Amino acid sequence: MEIKWLEDFVTLAETSSFSRAAEIRNVTQPAFSRRIKQLETWMGAPLISRATMPAELTPAGRNFLPLAQDAIRMFYTARETLRPPAEQGLVRFAALHTLTVTFFPVWLQKIQRTSRRFGTSFIADRGGIEANLAALIDGEADFFLTYASREVPFHLDRKRFAHLVIGSDRLIPVAAPALHVNQSVALAENIMDQPDAAERLLPYLGYGFSSFFGVALGNLFSRRTPFKRQTIHESTISAGLKELALTGAGVCWLPQSLVENDLRKKALVACSADPGWTLDLEIRLYRSSENKRSGVLEALWQAAGG
Repeated sequence: MEIKWLEDFVTLAETSSFSRAAEIRNVTQPAFSRRIKQLETWMGAPLISRATMPAELTPAGRNFLPLAQDAIRMFYTARETLRPPAEQGLVRFAALHTLTVTFFPVWLQKIQRTSRRFGTSFIADRGGIEANLAALIDGEADFFLTYASREVPFHLDRKRFAHLVIGSDRLIPVAAPALHVNQSVALAENIMDQPDAAERLLPYLGYGFSSFFGVALGNLFSRRTPFKRQTIHESTISAGLKELALTGAGVCWLPQSLVENDLRKKALVACSADPGWTLDLEIRLYRSSENKRSGVLEALWQAAGG
């Protein structure tokens, strides 16, 4: 067993594409396919159904996915914990995956223009707010970078967890200009606003029920006029869902910051002009009062709030 096999498998589960997953993992597709096959041989069960497009997890694969994700997190956490002190000294962030791609690089550059320079590291996204906050309590992370929405209440002790609002975003429904699912074609633009929207069966790319966006959308859907949908794929990773949306696989709610270029190029289009189908998001930075604070951490906190 090699950890790269687990990382390959998780990437494939997120993208549902051997070619795209191989590109992300920076290996050739034949080499990537061999590694997935090696993992299946070691596990003694097929994890991927190769008879469907896009690729789908088998029942065994769906059962194994959370175990693989936990194993990856465990090994990298252990490696970080056991590193010699001289090799540490980085500011450690727990963060939702999408924010590490869209928000963090520009924000970090801005912070370091007004603060002393420092190195950074991420611990793996644990999927849920409580699990990520646990990294603060356990001292595995110095800060937690997350979205926040009125649809997902945070029941936190303010004396234990201080936060700053450092940005904003919006979750919006998008799809490829034409959806090609089950050999039917429907224009995606403003599809949620069409008269028969409540009756039409829409292919849907979702987040499940345990992730931040999954909870937020579940609450949104419960307030709106119901629409029929068939879940084509689920993932907690927005970037993976975007790749599927670009292929025309289905309608998906994605952070506007993640799809701005795709909207500009018309590779994706908005599915509704009704702001009631969107969710306003805050971007928050949390820290725990129980962790010891260094000069670097205090300087970052002050710069973030300035």
